[in-house]
Amino acid sequence: MQKKRSRIQIINQQKVLDAGTEVFAKYGSRGATIDQIAEMAGMSKPNLLYYFKSKKEIYLAVLEQTLNKWLQCLMEWQVTGSPEETITNYINKKFEFSRDHAAGSRVFANEILEGAPILKSLLGEELMRLVGEDTRVIKGWIKDDLIRPIEPIHLIFMIWAVTQHYADFSAQIETLTGKTLDDEKFYKQAKKTVTQIILNGVLK
Repeated sequence: MQKKRSRIQIINQQKVLDAGTEVFAKYGSRGATIDQIAEMAGMSKPNLLYYFKSKKEIYLAVLEQTLNKWLQCLMEWQVTGSPEETITNYINKKFEFSRDHAAGSRVFANEILEGAPILKSLLGEELMRLVGEDTRVIKGWIKDDLIRPIEPIHLIFMIWAVTQHYADFSAQIETLTGKTLDDEKFYKQAKKTVTQIILNGVLK
């Protein structure tokens, strides 16, 4: 039976995960080191290793944490409501994720670009199940003549691509505009523009 973690253990483990997310986002899974993560977390290396036995263990935990938040967004498709309400809500959630978890999004993206050697074992059936349910929702809208006859999976891919771009390529966006999603006006402008374009493309 797993021993219940104390409050301080939970806090320190989260510190390591937060630090690991920032370090992996900056240096990649290969370039990051335990020493960098410990320094970022504000704790000694031996103290960090009390909570996580290796860099790989931290990396896996960071990916799991990010994936769980990402999958939570996917569940928004299952909310009963009009296509306009559901799509708008999902885009809002994805933009919120890109703003509040930009480093995690970059770690996730880098893992995918490397062929998802770790994520393949995590993504598996749960992602397939959620995407399958979401595509069935979209097909239902098409059958009921509520949206244009599109291929559902490409709509999902499109929303992923455009919303995650603001996190994964934030350096490029900041270079071109001088802003990131932390700028409230820019954040609202981006959400509004993307939502309008996607809704105009799918709604009748």
